Amino acid sequence: MTLTDATPPRAAEPTAIDPITFEVVRNRLSAITEEQAITLKSVSGSPVVTDATDFNNGLYLADGAIVTMGPQVLFHSGSMAGVVRTIIRDCADNPGIAEGDMFILNDPYRGALHQPDVSIVAPVFADGELVAWVGSCAHQIDFGGMNFGSWSLKATEIQQEAMLLPGVKVVEGGEIRQDIWQMIMGMTRMPMAVGLDLKAMIAANTVAARRLHELMDRYGRAEVLQVMRLEIEHSEQQLRERLRALPDGVFRAVDFLEHDGHTNQLYEFRLAVTKRGEELLLDFTGSSPQAPGFINCTYSGLMGGVFTALLPILASGLRWNEGLLRPLTVIAPEGTICNAKWPAPVSSATISSIWVVTNVTVTALSRLAGTHADSAPDATAVTKGSMTALTLSGTGRDGEPYGTFLLDSTAGGGGAYHDHDGLTASGDFCVPRPAITNVENHEAAGPILYLYRSIVTDSAGPGRQRGGATVGLALTPHDTDELRAMIVGHGVEVPNSTGLHGGMEGSCNHNSLLRAASAENPVTTVQSREDTAHRPGEILDLGAKPGFFALRRGDVLPYSFQGGGGYGDPAERDPAAVARDVHDGYVSRTAAERIYGVVLAPDGTADEPATNTRRRELRTQRCGGRAPERMPAPHGVRWQGRFLTPKLSLDEEGLIHCTCGECLGPGPDWKRRASARTVTPQEHGPHVRLHTELELREHVCPGCGSLLESEVARTGADSLVTVELS
Repeated sequence: MTLTDATPPRAAEPTAIDPITFEVVRNRLSAITEEQAITLKSVSGSPVVTDATDFNNGLYLADGAIVTMGPQVLFHSGSMAGVVRTIIRDCADNPGIAEGDMFILNDPYRGALHQPDVSIVAPVFADGELVAWVGSCAHQIDFGGMNFGSWSLKATEIQQEAMLLPGVKVVEGGEIRQDIWQMIMGMTRMPMAVGLDLKAMIAANTVAARRLHELMDRYGRAEVLQVMRLEIEHSEQQLRERLRALPDGVFRAVDFLEHDGHTNQLYEFRLAVTKRGEELLLDFTGSSPQAPGFINCTYSGLMGGVFTALLPILASGLRWNEGLLRPLTVIAPEGTICNAKWPAPVSSATISSIWVVTNVTVTALSRLAGTHADSAPDATAVTKGSMTALTLSGTGRDGEPYGTFLLDSTAGGGGAYHDHDGLTASGDFCVPRPAITNVENHEAAGPILYLYRSIVTDSAGPGRQRGGATVGLALTPHDTDELRAMIVGHGVEVPNSTGLHGGMEGSCNHNSLLRAASAENPVTTVQSREDTAHRPGEILDLGAKPGFFALRRGDVLPYSFQGGGGYGDPAERDPAAVARDVHDGYVSRTAAERIYGVVLAPDGTADEPATNTRRRELRTQRCGGRAPERMPAPHGVRWQGRFLTPKLSLDEEGLIHCTCGECLGPGPDWKRRASARTVTPQEHGPHVRLHTELELREHVCPGCGSLLESEVARTGADSLVTVELS
């Protein structure tokens, strides 16, 4: 029976569920989603799925509402609900939705994130009625278009980037449609790998649908559907309760994205989160207009970024499903960088606009969470605020076609929290269960050799709690004469890993290329990307989006990623912790003294008298040469009243105070009365760089010299009013 032939889906009569049955069924639903993931990884042969876990699965109500989702890439979970709703809207009448069907979709204007993220969803029928959906989504190594990997740097419209599947019935009555299948295989450059991935998603959906039927057979259809609805309702109620406990106000964040694939233009993402009662309004008004290049995202990508930030910060410990979206209203004017209008290109959306949407949402929601003792532990600096994708293609060792998508950049630095440092080589914020491919696996699968993959010193964002350090690596072709490489990313000239409450930014990405040197051509450093001929021995700074280039025998490709943002003033970090950081290679002696104000003795321990002197000098320097009259209050001591940050509180008369006792006056814009200075990026670390249109500011308490906020802003623009309590 098809959806069009049957009576329209109806809600089952409410069924009383005893607590034990409820717990058994709800956990069984989660287990089904876990089994989906296991099936997908077991069948797929792609390291993107098997090693880097760039996929997700889920169960959905008949209307597409999320019931369960996996802990893999969170972007996918929100987008698949949109995919299901597109199928319901567009396919119910023609070609119809029937038992045994599955639909494939990768159109970002119809629910996908970008074209390589392909979703396959399947309806679940019971007694002739559509009662649920199951779905899988995974990144495909190549899905057609002008370039291998379907990353289209020079595209000016979406039709140039990859094949677009708007929601096509790829499985009908339990059988793969060969006409559709052969069309897809004819468009991809890697039909074996992509075909296996798509069949893995079909298998995962088949297993999930079968297990859901078994669950309904055992406990009853009405009972299972009631548990699914209650799961969503409970999550909504619990999030609303948490929101009611937080103070009303407006919480703002801004971040930037450089280079659109055509020119090194700077794009701005602005977010104001207004919290009223048990509701959140997220307003992206003021963000830059959409780009001519492939860095835009559609509304589905915007929601994927918002959902990803919301879950760990305001919904930790809750069941992650559709209910968490219900207290949210999202505003993003169409035609902007974060809500592009057809036919804007979007093939780099996941690692460009969606990533930066997540950054600003993480920062704004963390500023909200940091105003209440219960939610403050979940407030975080930004984890690795950018992503770098590297594809390699060419001929393998045995003459066979070779192509791969490297996700080593997953191993960036984690953002710091109020009570612990960020994780080193943490994985991405959007992947709660991160993984990275072993070096040996990459080398066994293709003609490449890793020269190193290691932790980068001074890449962690300085803070009272330090951000996580990042990873850098270098590789070279091996057993082949030449490979075609492509790098896409951002954050080379924007330190996106924003710190929180005085914490500093993590390192920027760095992409470079060393051409094979010879005795006649010693190594030299090249500052410009203009010369594309590249004499042997040159070290070329590739920038954010060098596009495609040849990687020849003997050439070396070194690149590194962003570290995590810090939390709190670095000058308040425990000197013994800084000494350990230096010993472990996370922080250099130079940075320990210049940024943390910690002087080390010859034996590597902190020299307490010299450190005290250096920290007084540092606070004096921050205040423009005037020695502060007060000492910073010990961590954890707060002014009586509501607080905006761990150091700033609002008293009953509307005055803002630092914990040292200094009054910063009335109104939310305390920065106007703080000591402020513009600093060079090198003052925050050797791996921090700035776009020509940006500057780095420090906002300091004039009473004690504590760093209250480190801000990346457009040159000459007003500083952001970050927290405004009602």
